[in-house]
Amino acid sequence: MTPEEIEAEAEALWQAELTGRQRGLISLAHPQAGLDEAYAIQAALIARRRAAGRRRIGWKIGLTSRAMQDALKITTPDSGILMDDMLFASGATVPAGRFIQPRVEAEIAFVMRSDLGGAEVDRAQVEAATAAVCPSLEILDTRILRADPATGRPRTIVDTIADNAANAGIVVGAARHDIGAFDLRWVGAVVKRDGVVEETGLGAGVLDDPVMGIVWLVRRLARYGQGLAAGDIVLSGSFIRPVEAPPGSRFHADFGPFGQVFVNFG
Repeated sequence: MTPEEIEAEAEALWQAELTGRQRGLISLAHPQAGLDEAYAIQAALIARRRAAGRRRIGWKIGLTSRAMQDALKITTPDSGILMDDMLFASGATVPAGRFIQPRVEAEIAFVMRSDLGGAEVDRAQVEAATAAVCPSLEILDTRILRADPATGRPRTIVDTIADNAANAGIVVGAARHDIGAFDLRWVGAVVKRDGVVEETGLGAGVLDDPVMGIVWLVRRLARYGQGLAAGDIVLSGSFIRPVEAPPGSRFHADFGPFGQVFVNFG
């Protein structure tokens, strides 16, 4: 893709967000586009958010589970950027019309104590750089159609990455824990919508260990001369399938001793 094409696709995504009207598949318009082009579009989209006065507060990791990777025929996670207007307090109500087709996932969030970067970062370095871990919900949305209406062709990893890894919001629970207080592989959640259990899962669904999600992210960012910063919130990846969040729905994620998270949709 040319620089002009990358900017044009980012602008189309930005307009889709502003208007609430989804756009067509990038992967269909540019079938030769790869991950580098997808991340370039994402960066151009984030530049537009920054120009609108929004501030980066962290990162998200997606597509960490084998089931989701198989669905998109990939073998690697993806990542996106969290902005300050995406953050909701537990118990908040998301205003009606804020998102296009929201869905909810349960995740373990990391809050960074110190900067962290480098292609050789390891588990011990991630643990040392983490101030706290906490329960969270990620709100997904898509500025791109989930499937092309004419051909039925679904989105690909290129579409998802370009669309900021489908990120739209984050809801963080009040509980904060030292990273050594729990075996994060065995931290799980029961996710209810309107009082009905929709999904359950364990942290081990994230690359066998949520900490390894952070390792993967730091190593990927190092390829672009980037890293994590002190104070960053990092969503380590979902260990449940995304649950649709129609207007009026109420969500409760019960992480047991690890904490709880609530969010409602207007």
